[in-house]
Amino acid sequence: MSTISSRACVAAALAFLSMAPAGAQQNGRTVDPEATPRPVLHVKPGTGIRIDGRLDEAAWAAVGPITDFVQAEPDAGMPPSQRTEVRVTFDDTYLYIGAELFDSEPEGMVYGGMERDSPGILFEEMDAFGVTLDTYLDRRSSFIFFVNPAGGVKDGQGFDDGRSRDYGWDGVVDVKTTIHDRGWTAEMAIPWRTLRFDPTRAEQEWGMNLLRRIRRRNEVSYWAPLDRRNRIFLMSRAGTITGMGSLPAGRNLSVKPFALASRASGSAIPTEAVGRDGDGGVDVKWGITPNMTLDLTWRTDFSQVEVDQEQVNLTRFPVFFPELREFFLENSGTFTFGDVDGGPGGPRLGSSLRDMTLFHSRRIGLTGGSPVPLLGGARLTGRVGGMEVGLLNVQGEEFDSLPAENFTVARVRQRVFGKSDVGAVFTNRDVTSADSATNQAYGVDANLNLFGNLYVNTYAAGSRKGDQEDWAGRFSVGWRDRFWNTSAAVRRVGEDFEPGMGFVRRRAMRESYATLGIHPRPGWSSVLEVNPYVEWTYTTDLAGVLESREERASLGVSFMDRSSLAVSYTRNFERLDGPFRVRPGVSIPAGDYEFAQGSVSYRSSQGKALSGNVSVSGGGFYDGTRYTVSGGARWQPNHHVVLDLDATHNALDVQGTSFPADLYSARLQYAWSTTFNFSGFVQYNAASEEVVTNLRANYIHAPLSDLFFLFTERRSRAGPGVLERYFTIKVTRLLLF
Repeated sequence: MSTISSRACVAAALAFLSMAPAGAQQNGRTVDPEATPRPVLHVKPGTGIRIDGRLDEAAWAAVGPITDFVQAEPDAGMPPSQRTEVRVTFDDTYLYIGAELFDSEPEGMVYGGMERDSPGILFEEMDAFGVTLDTYLDRRSSFIFFVNPAGGVKDGQGFDDGRSRDYGWDGVVDVKTTIHDRGWTAEMAIPWRTLRFDPTRAEQEWGMNLLRRIRRRNEVSYWAPLDRRNRIFLMSRAGTITGMGSLPAGRNLSVKPFALASRASGSAIPTEAVGRDGDGGVDVKWGITPNMTLDLTWRTDFSQVEVDQEQVNLTRFPVFFPELREFFLENSGTFTFGDVDGGPGGPRLGSSLRDMTLFHSRRIGLTGGSPVPLLGGARLTGRVGGMEVGLLNVQGEEFDSLPAENFTVARVRQRVFGKSDVGAVFTNRDVTSADSATNQAYGVDANLNLFGNLYVNTYAAGSRKGDQEDWAGRFSVGWRDRFWNTSAAVRRVGEDFEPGMGFVRRRAMRESYATLGIHPRPGWSSVLEVNPYVEWTYTTDLAGVLESREERASLGVSFMDRSSLAVSYTRNFERLDGPFRVRPGVSIPAGDYEFAQGSVSYRSSQGKALSGNVSVSGGGFYDGTRYTVSGGARWQPNHHVVLDLDATHNALDVQGTSFPADLYSARLQYAWSTTFNFSGFVQYNAASEEVVTNLRANYIHAPLSDLFFLFTERRSRAGPGVLERYFTIKVTRLLLF
């Protein structure tokens, strides 16, 4: 990048930064969310409640309502535009929460879908009521429950004061809603057996916060006020609920057996897997103590999990695919280690777990994206005093010439300074049929949140595979408040650093990163927030020779209806020590390359029946050009149907060769009720000329008990036709003891 161009980027950034005094002035606030004392609720018992979405029992009338909600969005500290009344009571079996969510314009409510934990559907994009419960009052962990007007439920667990969340966790909870001309009503019964707490306490005292979202106004309000940077998972700023006395210990054992019948065919399926098959297994959850939970799984099966979405990779480095399997998603936050990002309300740190993580559960039971049978596994998670602990062991089976492997990960994390922690991790991957085929990784880390706005993350990790040893590390520091967002980081990854259960995007490198940005709220009628920022990333080899450089200036604008606009300009330098194969038959020769790209994108409000997004980018690509146009549309005419269409077109010209790299996909979700739903997903990858289809019907015949009908197919348009095809029927049943 030329000196003039660099100065121009900096000058543009400083021009944006000069908006600071004006941006810091916001509409007058009646409450300072940061200074307001945390509320306390003393609850009283109630009986005779039937969960039907109507708060018409006498027990509800005897409970005084919570009405003092405070906005976080769009006008932090102001009273909400609509009245909310929440009542909380309990008996020997349940914690009851009832909410009357009044709305003067009920026709404008955004219902959302009816499906539980619906994939691809964000509760941020609909009206919602939310509850978080910190049952140990450690001000760091939480149980999370959301419900929308249509009755769709999303639940999970929060860790590290909201820095990570686990939506793979499913709890037994009974929720009903009704929609009426005054707004909507939510009625919730959470069994004590669903929650983990210390039953030996003579008086239970928990952390709690409540949320109300009015989507058409982009309005979010809380019972325990929060700054706009923060979310309901921030339990260090939650309120407190008392008065429950000594609660009965919940049932500490659940057993979930399953049985399935399947048929597999296709030219890419191993011979031993072709044909009809039947199988069965079981998952067990045992609360050993109020603070420790043991999960056991035998003959683990993930056939109901949606297939991976195809990705176009036009880089020199591997692509990260997220975990989708329920067993590994549950309590996944306990084992997190690596390039963590700033989390909700935190600073931009330049890298994430998609760059380096010491434990990536997709390394277990998957090879090349295809499943490998697992015999079983065990996971122990919980806390001892102020220390969080996790231990996972999974045993794989021999399959299609692949040897059986054993996987182990152990994690400890000690809370310090209130909202901070230090910890250690160890992983071991062992081929059980070969004594020498062992891979180990280990590390220590610290995640510090100081003075409320200062974030420090650092780790050091090593790996050992036979005689091959190496290490990686990072130190990052960032600051984010109501106006500033700035950070700096340095990373190092050794050439032979190979965590056998982790993911590493790039090795043999040193990286320096810095960013400076602001996010003022100018007070304009339609604009919520303006976010200009600049970023610098400088990457060398281990000897200090420059390999990559990226300089970016960006501007993001968020509007009152949650639509957004983003513009960026990026200049790159890349040094290739050897040829870079972009596609079969097309390679970029070794050498130094400088090129630049620009991009603009817009996402409309998803609070309407029809919404969409579009992105256009283009410019240089090594010695050629690359232009990309992508777009998507969502149609949600009611709370039963959601249709998503997406397309990405890449036009490349490299080494005198022009070629496309396109992806097209469609997803349909239809819910007849909260217990019966269908989803279909089809994707076409033009580069590989493959079509992937995934169809799933699910009937929830009892709480957390499913009957699945599944069809998955991968078909090639260029070669042998059907590569993989699976028909599966699977039934599960949750038993509580």
